[in-house]
Amino acid sequence: MPDKPTKSEMVFKGIAASPGIAYGAGFVYRKSEVEVPEYQIPEEKRRAEVDRLHEALIKTRGQISAIRDQVEANLGQEEARIFDAHLMVLEDQALISETEREIETTGKNVEACFNTVSQKYISAFAEIDDVYMRERAGDIRDVASRVLYALLGKTAESLSEHLGRHVVIADDISPSDAASLDRSSALGLVTASGSKTSHAVIVARSMKIPAVVGVHGVLSEVATDEDVIIDGYEGLLILHPSEETLERYGHIRKEKQVFEQRMMAAVGEPSVTLDDVAVPLRANIEKEDECQLVKDHAGEGIGLFRSEYLYLAVPKVPDEESQYKTYRTVAESFGDLPVVIRTLDLGGDKPMTGALHLFPHEDNPFLGFRAIRFCLKHQDIFKTQLRAILRSSAHGNVQIMFPMISGTGELRQAKAVMRECQQELTAEGVAHNTDIKVGSMIEIPSAALTADQLAQECAFFSIGTNDLIQYLLAIDRVNDRIAHLYEPTHPAVLRVIKEVVDKGHAAGIKVSVCGEMAGDPVYVPLLLGLGVDELSMTPPLIPTAKYLVRAMTMADAKTLAETALSLTSAPEIEYLCLEFYRSRMSAKAAD
Repeated sequence: MPDKPTKSEMVFKGIAASPGIAYGAGFVYRKSEVEVPEYQIPEEKRRAEVDRLHEALIKTRGQISAIRDQVEANLGQEEARIFDAHLMVLEDQALISETEREIETTGKNVEACFNTVSQKYISAFAEIDDVYMRERAGDIRDVASRVLYALLGKTAESLSEHLGRHVVIADDISPSDAASLDRSSALGLVTASGSKTSHAVIVARSMKIPAVVGVHGVLSEVATDEDVIIDGYEGLLILHPSEETLERYGHIRKEKQVFEQRMMAAVGEPSVTLDDVAVPLRANIEKEDECQLVKDHAGEGIGLFRSEYLYLAVPKVPDEESQYKTYRTVAESFGDLPVVIRTLDLGGDKPMTGALHLFPHEDNPFLGFRAIRFCLKHQDIFKTQLRAILRSSAHGNVQIMFPMISGTGELRQAKAVMRECQQELTAEGVAHNTDIKVGSMIEIPSAALTADQLAQECAFFSIGTNDLIQYLLAIDRVNDRIAHLYEPTHPAVLRVIKEVVDKGHAAGIKVSVCGEMAGDPVYVPLLLGLGVDELSMTPPLIPTAKYLVRAMTMADAKTLAETALSLTSAPEIEYLCLEFYRSRMSAKAAD
């Protein structure tokens, strides 16, 4: 018989989510959806449907608690806290009460009613612009699926039941499925959707399993048991790799391992360039339990604490005391190092599920009723948060940052509300920093253009490149059809960043970047060359940024920025930055 024809090598580009390289057979995982029956229930039996709901919640709580304990034993407390969020979903009184009302008003069975209500919650989170918050829809979907299985008297399907020693390839992976994986069987993880902030990816990183997400179109091309290479550094999936490719990746894997060992060995070294310019590298976090993660990666304080997580993770608006405890914990964790707390960036595309009545439907939520606009309208909610932040400022170097400021009018209004809170606390004899630093996010073109005016009213600027690029280029960055047009190195973006930096410095204030550009080592020299003073990023990205800072001079970074500003296209500038990055990293590795 003739030999079976060799299939051609195919390369798919996704998002690098967990570093590492793996080679092996792929396993295509297609999780079946729960089939939810729908039928009418006689009025006298509806109470029994409510009882069934609570029994299913108790059963599911036991299942998730068991998963949590298993993850804590195998991976540690930090990873186990992922499932604390799942347990909180089961305690969500709004979710439970709405399901009970749905049973009473529609007369339908509990499975149908719970599915209707939970889907509403899932949709609300799935439409959020912020990637981290949008991924929480997956948590709710995971929990809802378990509750439905419990109601139907079935056992939830588990990935580990099917998996041998394979690279897992799926549309998406639930946190529960990720927790069932182990390093001896799961060689790597590839998803067609999802992001690098998903809980499944967090678990994969903890297990040191290479992962690539957002590999569109892969499921229509790959079949189980076909050979694949997963490159978690570059975000690549290679199907049917050639002998040449296999040999090349064997060398790459060895080089990467040596590089990572050197990089982590230097994590405790100061973040200083070769010509002795200090570059503070701070962290972006959402929760108080991430403080240790920041310290483990030698972060110099918090450049962005996203406070909206406190509102999105609970069924009602959190009170002053609960917020104060969180902010105080973070402040005390870092002593004299700065902790910049961004006030609420809720509204429009980020509705609070426990207070949906405050968020009317909007056709264009990205330009809608959100962030500082929402806070100035609902000053009771705003003042509660500001009081909590101000109280925490007595326990550390807490600073306040207002999001989505469009000009001095909004900034002055926000500061006026803050002063009211300060006066109240002073009258009550409550300790707080009366001279707290206040900064503004620069993420709207109007703020960038009036940065000279805003600088007179601020102690610092923080450029939110995610939204700034989106608004400057008129690109919806979560729309797959036009995501390729989202270009951080677009000449307009660089010019605006440079202008904001220059206006800030002219007024004597520092300028940081807290968007995704700050955490991409390819762009770190460019941002510093443009004059940015500080960078804030996800904690695990800090060591790579520091390694690069220590491998370059500020003089070279400025030359890079000057050259970039003279170029006319994003690809040209991207290539320039990439070549600079490679040359400095190679030189550092050769030392």
